[in-house]
Amino acid sequence: MRIYGVVGLKNAGKTSLMERLVREITGRGFTVSTVKHTHHAFDLDRPGKDSYRHRAAGAREVLLASHTRWALLHELGAQPEPPLEALLAKMEPADLVLVEGYKRDDHPKVEVFRKAAGHALLQPGDPTVRAVATDTDPGEVPVPVFELDDTVAIADFILAEVGLVAAQTAVQPAPDCVTFPQAQSMASVDEAQAMLRAALRPVTAAERVALEAAQGRILAEDAVAFRANPPATNSAMDGYAFAHASLPAEGEAALALLEGRAAAGAPFAGVVGPGEAVRILTGALMPDGADTVVMQERVRVEGRTLRFAADIAPGTNTRLKGEDVAEGAVALTAGTAIGPAEIGTLAALGVGTVTLRKPLRVGILSTGDELAEPGMTRDPARTYDANRPMLRGLVARWGHEVVDLGHVPDDRDGLRAALDRAVAKVDVILTSGGASAGEEDHVSALLADEGHVTQWRVALKPGKPLVLGDWRGLPVFGLPGNPVSAFVTALLFARPSLSVMAGGAWLEPPVFPVPAGFAKRRRAGRREFLRARLNADREVEVFRADSSGMVSSLAWAQGLVELREEVEEVRPGDLLRYFPFGSFGL
Repeated sequence: MRIYGVVGLKNAGKTSLMERLVREITGRGFTVSTVKHTHHAFDLDRPGKDSYRHRAAGAREVLLASHTRWALLHELGAQPEPPLEALLAKMEPADLVLVEGYKRDDHPKVEVFRKAAGHALLQPGDPTVRAVATDTDPGEVPVPVFELDDTVAIADFILAEVGLVAAQTAVQPAPDCVTFPQAQSMASVDEAQAMLRAALRPVTAAERVALEAAQGRILAEDAVAFRANPPATNSAMDGYAFAHASLPAEGEAALALLEGRAAAGAPFAGVVGPGEAVRILTGALMPDGADTVVMQERVRVEGRTLRFAADIAPGTNTRLKGEDVAEGAVALTAGTAIGPAEIGTLAALGVGTVTLRKPLRVGILSTGDELAEPGMTRDPARTYDANRPMLRGLVARWGHEVVDLGHVPDDRDGLRAALDRAVAKVDVILTSGGASAGEEDHVSALLADEGHVTQWRVALKPGKPLVLGDWRGLPVFGLPGNPVSAFVTALLFARPSLSVMAGGAWLEPPVFPVPAGFAKRRRAGRREFLRARLNADREVEVFRADSSGMVSSLAWAQGLVELREEVEEVRPGDLLRYFPFGSFGL
């Protein structure tokens, strides 16, 4: 259990900080429970209430329950006050337990300190005090110091201390990954993807979930088989079970047929001795003394004698205990996306609950003065906002939680406010528009000035500008404003990145070599993805124009065909790399 304390003198502001931290951390998607220590005989119900009367009559415990909450009141009487550890043991699992008080216990703590009110540090040098939150300069202290009202920074510190930092870690390049070039040069598609793959990590917390609610989620830890599969050696056929040692070396076997049978869920109660056989059905446990099954189509039953050719190998038509998965073996590894097949596998192994990543909350934000809601105007100077609904659809298809952050105009203050509001709502933001370096490209400019940004020009058509950065610890992907460019860059960069941040694998789309059904000449140097589909001859054909302004090409296409950087000419019949949209989870 992850525990962090808030301590300080009376009226230092502990409860106010606790309140703000609970709101902040739960707003980031974590579950938080609290413990509050008091130095007086508190009461949770009033005299005259039924529960009070129960307690006054001498009840040791009273449990109050309603449709909104339940509370368990335990009367200590003459018993000593229980230690914090005993109280924590009574609580249900949560991502974090914040403890107010209990300053002498050895869990890590933040001390609330108001020097202006005449407060002094409780125990200078206490190693359990990991930080100070204060309203003024505390002087020399050997731990980090935060402004008392800077709830976000204090929450970031606590989450890092308890190991939940990934949920608020900025997406930064790893030291040994690709260093992206400055504006005068470009990164290749492979370089951009390599940088992302090296930099990203999961940002969502974990929770225990019933298997039936696991569809579409990602395993946070390995799922281990509760029981072997098969749980015991059983028959793979309808037939007759016997000991292989009963067979003659050649010719025909003649075995005494026992009364009764073995069926699935109804094992044979006796023992199959030497020279004996018993009727067995598919899935039935192998009876004691038997190790082989002869299928019913190969036998003759003459009275109580079973006859069949003796050329059967030992163990034929049996399924050995654990031959699929052994008890205690890893059935599915952390990072596996759970679908119907995975649910069936886990259910067969007796796994009733699994530890899953919480759904990744993906905010979708459009920017630009020119944007209007679809159908709201005929003004040719306005552009219908196609990106936001398109990106919402993509993110939903990929199994993440969609949070619509709306549209903001080309205004620095409005964008700043929208990003600030998003911090408590989402785990990552996809913006469209404003990702380049023009006068009205406020996304890249604001992140560069007040957050963190890596600006790229990717050698890609369509979709040259791409921004990766963070805003107050929140990862931000800035996609191009052109819908076709936003679509292609979302498939190539956002989809695998979101999978990693959700706790899954970096997704490599399956690709298929397909002959070209078109001819094209072009300038080498950039990787190009053309909107494409297969014709009746199973050749790949492309849209009538390769302009990224042709938004109808997205609905016409069934996939993308790749022209790598060195390609200058495509002739009919040339083998090309074709990515059906199904390769991108669509």
